[in-house]
Amino acid sequence: MKRTLLAVTALLLAGTSLAQTKTLTVYSGRAKTFVDPVVQQFERQTGIKVNVRYGTDAQLVAALREEGSKSPADVYWGNSVGALGELAEEGKFTKLGTALTRNVSSDYLPDDRTWLPTTVRFRTLAYNTGKIKPESLPDSILDLPKMTSLKGRIGWTVSYPSFQDFLAAMISKYGEATTRQWIEGMKALQPKDYKTSNVGMLEAMRAGEIDVALTNHYYIQRVNRLSYPIDTYFFKNGDIGNLGNATGAAILKTSKNSASAARFLSALVAKDAQTFFLSVNFEYPVIGNILQPTTMLPYSDVSKRSPRIDPTVLPKNIDKTQKLLRDAGLL
Repeated sequence: MKRTLLAVTALLLAGTSLAQTKTLTVYSGRAKTFVDPVVQQFERQTGIKVNVRYGTDAQLVAALREEGSKSPADVYWGNSVGALGELAEEGKFTKLGTALTRNVSSDYLPDDRTWLPTTVRFRTLAYNTGKIKPESLPDSILDLPKMTSLKGRIGWTVSYPSFQDFLAAMISKYGEATTRQWIEGMKALQPKDYKTSNVGMLEAMRAGEIDVALTNHYYIQRVNRLSYPIDTYFFKNGDIGNLGNATGAAILKTSKNSASAARFLSALVAKDAQTFFLSVNFEYPVIGNILQPTTMLPYSDVSKRSPRIDPTVLPKNIDKTQKLLRDAGLL
């Protein structure tokens, strides 16, 4: 990776001053488990000290709004498209050059190039292989509320950003009325809410508390290493229940260290970091030529299962999503 990073860095720094401060401040909505090893490697390779502020996407978005032009943040590393889109719409990010974006899959790269996708996750349905036969599950997530046999046996994480992004995408594709109807239909099945703990939800499945759960694909991959009786069910191709969603990073317009920030974003999409994200969290890489575990569908396959939803429309529907959930008494 060192030769690759140096080569890309040379391109990024061409025509810029090298006299910028040798420190960088990153606001991260991603957990320390996934951030710290990459940060440490970046520090070793560049000599740039990285200060990371951790929090939920909601907490960090609120902080950036409050801090305004005085924010110390150089980079925002978000865990959800919704949060990235909100900040981009408010004009807080600088447009990224082709040196950063040209090797990244265009599937989740926003048209305005204000943030860089770093990994991709897919929504899916986890099921207990000892209790559920996959052929008994519906072709579409829209029909899940009709599965009355699952009453009291479904898990979901209503407060989790990826779940709310999924509902925002449902609003985009089908409208608020259909989304409200789906929420109310699911509520009638008395699902168990595990808040933001997908890990806790799958542990509950292993313990026999629930039989199916709405989650991201990588949580299932992680428990499969422990031989849990849990497998992945994808709905039919193009179904909103298979929504692909990205994590991403952006450079703040108020950054005093834009060249160093660009080097950091470059490191996030270099081969070593992308391999790390895949091996540790089973998230799909955003660059090619990364060998995937045989337990995961190839990206070319799983990407066909996701509907094509413009990532920039999701943040516009987050408030609507949260209102629908509050109206249903779920938030």
